[in-house]
Order: sequence, then structure tokens, then C-alpha cells
Amino acid sequence: MKKRVGAAGLDPAAFSGHSLRAGLATSAAMAGASTYKIRAQTGHKSDAMLARYVRDGDMFTDNAAGVVL
Repeated sequence: MKKRVGAAGLDPAAFSGHSLRAGLATSAAMAGASTYKIRAQTGHKSDAMLARYVRDGDMFTDNAAGVVL
């Protein structure tokens, strides 16, 4: 991961495999995938642990700043 990020000209210190896992979990949750299906893909053993990986993907939904982004 870090090698590819560096090859793309980005700072490898700002990226990790964890970023991809959290991104997948967040995107899948936002798309309406069940936690069971997400956990089957990510390997999380519980919904509680999966919840730590799902980021606030709706941060700018119905937010005044969201319309300018």
C-alpha cells in the first residue's frame, strides 16, 4: 500500500491498509449493505468492531457547508 501511494507522489505516512478497510466498510454501509455482508468481506468478528471502522459518511448531508463542497 505504502509503496503504491509513494509511487503516485503522495505521502505514504498518511495511508495504510486500514484506510482501505475503513473506506470499504463506510462505503458499503452508506450503500445499505447489511453488517453481516460487510463483516463477511472485512473479516470483522462482531458488529461492535465493525462500527469502529464505519466513518461518518453523511457528515455533509443536510449541512450548510456540504453545498459548497
